[in-house]
Amino acid sequence: MEARQSNMERSKSRSLLALTGVAALLAVAANLVISAFASRNNRRKSPKAIPGLNVRVDLSAPEILKLADQIIAKSKQVHDAVSSVPLDRVTYSNVIQPLAELEAQQFPLVQSCVFQKMVSTSGDVRKASIEAERRITAHQSLCHDREDVYRIVKAFAAKGEMMNPEATLYLECLVRDFERNGMHLSSAKRKEMLRLRNQIVELSAQYVQNLNSDMTFILFSEAELLGVPAEFLKNLEKDDNFKFKVPIRSHIVSLILDFCKIGETRKTLADVYGKRCGDVNLPILKKLVQLRHKYARLAGFQHYADYAVNARMPKTSSQVLEFLEDVSHSLTDIATKELQILKELKRIDEGDAPFGIEDLQYYVKRYEEQQFDLDFSEIKKYFPLEVVLSGIYKIFEDLFGLRIEEMPDADFWHSDVQLFSVLDLSSNELLGYFYLDLHKREEKYGHTCVVALQNSSLSSNGLRQVPVALLISQIHSEVSGCPGLFRFPQVVNIFHEFSHVVCCPS
Repeated sequence: MEARQSNMERSKSRSLLALTGVAALLAVAANLVISAFASRNNRRKSPKAIPGLNVRVDLSAPEILKLADQIIAKSKQVHDAVSSVPLDRVTYSNVIQPLAELEAQQFPLVQSCVFQKMVSTSGDVRKASIEAERRITAHQSLCHDREDVYRIVKAFAAKGEMMNPEATLYLECLVRDFERNGMHLSSAKRKEMLRLRNQIVELSAQYVQNLNSDMTFILFSEAELLGVPAEFLKNLEKDDNFKFKVPIRSHIVSLILDFCKIGETRKTLADVYGKRCGDVNLPILKKLVQLRHKYARLAGFQHYADYAVNARMPKTSSQVLEFLEDVSHSLTDIATKELQILKELKRIDEGDAPFGIEDLQYYVKRYEEQQFDLDFSEIKKYFPLEVVLSGIYKIFEDLFGLRIEEMPDADFWHSDVQLFSVLDLSSNELLGYFYLDLHKREEKYGHTCVVALQNSSLSSNGLRQVPVALLISQIHSEVSGCPGLFRFPQVVNIFHEFSHVVCCPS
């Protein structure tokens, strides 16, 4: 085999040497192109394995749907096996452990399917991701409604078997989630809860879809946007009358409310933003309130607020209200004084126009500029992307004893994406990974957020799965050939979100 390959290579060399002039150059160029394509295809087929990274980030649309079906089939297999355990033979190893390990193993696979709807440049991949999420969510809902599995889990819980704290908590959450779906109720009530839940899910999805597909914009002249940074305005489209088209998107609205000196512009923009999709979403919202109240009452709660927080730290809505009232009592006097300062600033700038919620961001910034002699446009020069990120890494490395290293040889869904490993500085133990997808792209999720791609878990055979997080943002890579610069609130926001990366999801 090696001899034949050697003969073939010598044959290729003789063929190349026999060519002259332009023909030789064309042959060499073609050979390089073919080699480049072959190399790229080989990298795609055999990417460098990243230890402990189980999430898959380069799936095609058919692969996403195939994986979703495999996830559902495996989940059904495990739930069927648990449901078949005789009630007098339930143990941790044949009831709780299979369900816990299924959840741990499938989390990164589920995220492999569903996160692409937020970041992919391919319309087909985004559609497949949305469909995969629909299928998986529907299956998970059916699993939570399986009376046969609930009966087995309850039988094990009744034994009171000694377990470690994590397993005990997992069992409590299993029972809680089943009973939040009405598994402890009569058959008639369960059917009604399922009917209500399906309506709630459908209406909630429609509400969000209406917001995401809303293309509303407002036309403003350059004078009406006085104070808004020029580099931001350059990225806005204009109409035939050279007015700027301002899309009603939260990150755009927030920036204009921060900088625009024209009170009427701020008021108009805030009003339209607050009422976006109102004609279609307000009826949906009213219906959702009614359905959620009925659902909560059937589940045994006084109202939906108690149902919503029951699975969270406060446990009851009264605890939440007590906390808010305590905070309000402590801060009301201070807030009143600060509000008067902001109102006076507006009176000086804009006369007797009333102070509205749309003025808050702008005049807080104005006060900070005056009080601390700050020029936020000058501060930006000190916050290019790489400086901000390296500064954040250094703080977290020093604070927690970490080492953060880039992993350039991994697979990515876009050339802008980066992957980093996080290691313990003293032991060199791998603690997890995080992806950064920070640069602005069309069809990408429009807000800054962190998504858990892989959970931290310890399997029964002692193997540990490390967590993997994804930080998404929409930062302009550069403006007019200059590196993209962060506004100070953006620096604070990225720092805040990176703290979620560090603790996500342990």
